[in-house]
Amino acid sequence: MPAKLSPGDKKIIRMIQGDLPVSPAPFADLAKKVGIEEKDFLKKVREFIRRGMIRRFGAILRHQIAGYRGNAMAVWSVPEEEVGRISRTMASFGAVSHCYLRPGHPRWPFNLYTMIHGKSPEDCRKTVKRIARETGLKNYRLLFSKREHKKTSMNYFGKG
Repeated sequence: MPAKLSPGDKKIIRMIQGDLPVSPAPFADLAKKVGIEEKDFLKKVREFIRRGMIRRFGAILRHQIAGYRGNAMAVWSVPEEEVGRISRTMASFGAVSHCYLRPGHPRWPFNLYTMIHGKSPEDCRKTVKRIARETGLKNYRLLFSKREHKKTSMNYFGKG
């Protein structure tokens, strides 16, 4: 059964479906635009999440604008019994923004992926070498981004 949305619900969704304001209190700013208190705005967003209307709420770092010119995906071949320990170690590195498990394949044995950011490609290489040393892994590849693809948020209702 489709969710029933009030005009107020739609206003809130319009506010969160795009980029959040760059501000110390972005939700307070959005709540003010809707004409409600921040606590009520957040309560409604939490309700949308609880009802399954919002599955995920995330932030996109525009890493190149932030000064990170080195961006690479490191792919690792990790024994199944070591995945938990090794992934926690990898995720503890500040330069690692993502760490996730995927099924390997006989022609592509890599099952653990880490997205690494640095001020330069050399920074990424240094981070990968430190991770390899700390985890004891030897079978990995470093894949560099050639360009940044446009990232956009979902748009369910027009901004109007």
